[in-house]
Amino acid sequence: MNSGSTCREVVLHVYDVTKTGSEKTDNTVRKINRFFKDGIGVGGIFHSAVQVYGEEEWSFGLCYRGTGVFCCPVRQNPMYTFRESIVLGVTSFSNSEVNQILIQLSHEWPGCSYDLLSRNCNHFTNAFCQKLGARKIPGWVNRFANAGYTANVVAETTALQVKSHIANASRVAYEFLTGLGQKDHDKAESRAVNQNRSSPRFQGNWFRNIVSAGAKPSTT
Repeated sequence: MNSGSTCREVVLHVYDVTKTGSEKTDNTVRKINRFFKDGIGVGGIFHSAVQVYGEEEWSFGLCYRGTGVFCCPVRQNPMYTFRESIVLGVTSFSNSEVNQILIQLSHEWPGCSYDLLSRNCNHFTNAFCQKLGARKIPGWVNRFANAGYTANVVAETTALQVKSHIANASRVAYEFLTGLGQKDHDKAESRAVNQNRSSPRFQGNWFRNIVSAGAKPSTT
């Protein structure tokens, strides 16, 4: 796969949401992903980012001020565990036009609007891919969010703990990758977007609802 700066390929990079800071949560996520994705191919708990042109991947995370849109080197987000890359097509937009799309998205996706089940990194990457004219992200990538309401009902305590740890991990990842500290939150938006891109919880009911949410065995 050519990932050079002139490449129009739209590539989705998928990570397992581990390294949350809680070993219990990490083990829970590994079990979910091992069974539901690796075992039967219907989904799991994942982070995703989009690469188009250049050697950066773009995603969305929780922060308290400014945009939640940020980038990091492709397949190298240190806060998650890289799983796989999926080519979703090509874009007809130029590099500068993609920059304009990212600026627009940076205003539409403030970090404070992050929600694990309704507005997470996978919702962002899906919206970005659609704006680029590529295919939607595979359904299994965001299956946990689509069936998450069931997780809250069926395995309430575990699900809420997982949700809390994953949301916190998203915030930590965002702040780590944008170099933020308590004293410079106000620089979030300019740091995340205004860069030169040409350089650089398990029970039967929850399982049934995951499947009924439109799950199909993965082909990847």
